[in-house]
Amino acid sequence: MSPGTAIDNIPKFPGLKTVICVKLYREVHRANIIKNSVKTRSYVSSLIETAEEFANRIRGYWGVENKVYYVRDVTQGEEASRIRTKHEVQIWAVARNFALNIYRNYGFDNMAQAQ
Repeated sequence: MSPGTAIDNIPKFPGLKTVICVKLYREVHRANIIKNSVKTRSYVSSLIETAEEFANRIRGYWGVENKVYYVRDVTQGEEASRIRTKHEVQIWAVARNFALNIYRNYGFDNMAQAQ
């Protein structure tokens, strides 16, 4: 999809000003194997900004998302958890967030070290 291309079949969203298409090129190196992938993500916005401004917003969002995901999954083992009951999942999520907030309040940048 190129800039200025008309996109058919987009529902009318109140306040829609911009449709953004982002191609993500990723190269993962593991055990001397290089794996390449390309993903396309679409965004809608009520803002009118330059491509660079949107790119900065999107990178900022995914930077926070990845940072939180990494800490909760890798450091705290959230996905490996065997807890499946809805209420217990919610309780443990609150407990994990509480622990992270305590670590940050005590000045830790490395959550694994804090634990």
